[in-house]
Amino acid sequence: MAVEFGNSAVVIKYGTVLSFVMVLLAYWLRPPVRDTLDGRLDTVLSSLLRAERKAGLSDFARPRVAIGFGGCVDIIVDGVTLLNKVGLEPSSQPLHHDYIENAEQLAQSFAYFFPPGAASERFVMNDTLFSQLVEASRELPGNRWSLGGNAAVMASRMALEGCEVLLGADFSPELTDVLPQQITVVGNVVEEPDIHLILEYPSGATWGQYTSKRANRFIVHSDDHNPYLASMEAFERKLKDFHPDLLVVGGMQMMDNFPFRKGEREALLDRLAQLLDSSSPGMGVHFEMASFVDEGLLSELLRLVLPRADSLGMNEQELPNLLSLLRGGSVTLLSDPNPRVATVLDQMRELYRLVNRQRRDSGSGRPLTRVHVHTLAFQAIIVTRGSQWKNTMSATAKASLTANRHVCGSPDINLSKAKLILDESFSVSRREGSQRIPLQETRPVSCWHEDDYEVCVAPVLVCTEVYQTAGGGDNISAAGLVLQI
Repeated sequence: MAVEFGNSAVVIKYGTVLSFVMVLLAYWLRPPVRDTLDGRLDTVLSSLLRAERKAGLSDFARPRVAIGFGGCVDIIVDGVTLLNKVGLEPSSQPLHHDYIENAEQLAQSFAYFFPPGAASERFVMNDTLFSQLVEASRELPGNRWSLGGNAAVMASRMALEGCEVLLGADFSPELTDVLPQQITVVGNVVEEPDIHLILEYPSGATWGQYTSKRANRFIVHSDDHNPYLASMEAFERKLKDFHPDLLVVGGMQMMDNFPFRKGEREALLDRLAQLLDSSSPGMGVHFEMASFVDEGLLSELLRLVLPRADSLGMNEQELPNLLSLLRGGSVTLLSDPNPRVATVLDQMRELYRLVNRQRRDSGSGRPLTRVHVHTLAFQAIIVTRGSQWKNTMSATAKASLTANRHVCGSPDINLSKAKLILDESFSVSRREGSQRIPLQETRPVSCWHEDDYEVCVAPVLVCTEVYQTAGGGDNISAAGLVLQI
């Protein structure tokens, strides 16, 4: 027994050594994790580019797009640096304000939206405060100036992608000169354009006791021209001869909490409704949502403008806000900045059903045939089957790629500055037993049919070295639309 025990001990000893050696060899010979991740990203990128190229534009039939209204000069700064420069201490009371009247409200509002990294935009009632912020921004090293405003940014992206564009905006000659030559501007000439301050911040930025969970921006403005849609009359005259394939309406958030005279805002929106009613039935109409907090304005838009649009674009904050109003509720101030795919898809389905049911019941308005929601992690588009919107798969891929291109500030996607944050698979709904769809690197855009519509979802190669978040939604929506008209 002693001998046998000794032999067993020897076998166990050498077996243990051999197992240890095999583990070491497996560790040494395994592919590096970074190489595996790089290979996966490279496959996803090449697949998205291939999907985008499946539906290019023809030089002989450039889409014609009319876009209103407005534009501005964006001054882009690091938000925390600007607040520190003007001596604004982090507020111990994060609070939402519909508009900004003083420095304390600015600090409270920034503290409210900064930690979750939620995009927000507010009107500054205090001219003195806004002027102080503008002057301080001009003095900051590293500040950047660019063309801003929903309509102008979407016009620039569509021109870059090969469209002929008619833009309704009141611009200074200097602003008009920097536009691509494919854009024709109609509107009044102004000496001083409106200015928007873009307080950008990266993921992980700190302001006192607060840390941002994702990169985003807080926008403040004190516009004089944009809220009045002053270019609308000239835009309408030119529209008749331009014969657009698509009419885009954006920039309505400039009316949010603006001090109009009684009835003035509703009269402007009623005039816009008449313009939309006079458009050709065969021409698509897209409405781009934005950050709204004025329930009166949203109610007027729901009554006068949205029923005349057959396509809607929005982000993960704007979707639940719009849904809440449609359900008869109130404005939602803050929603999950990183929602699950299933949550967004359920909200999109509900929006699609609610809007179309209301329009059928009222016997007026265009059917809603397209919804595009852009989030940090993914793009999702719903399109009614048999509608005028085409190339949904390619459009979803293009929207995804444009998200990285814009935020990273480069037309070429650098995988060393990108990551995927979408899960390995996603559920198509929060309902129990719903199908899960795996993310396939070689076919990253997932499309399927439900009821009378098609759904497409694409992952975003999230930019990890942010150049600019402001204007992201406008660029993404515009790029997606280009391939669908």
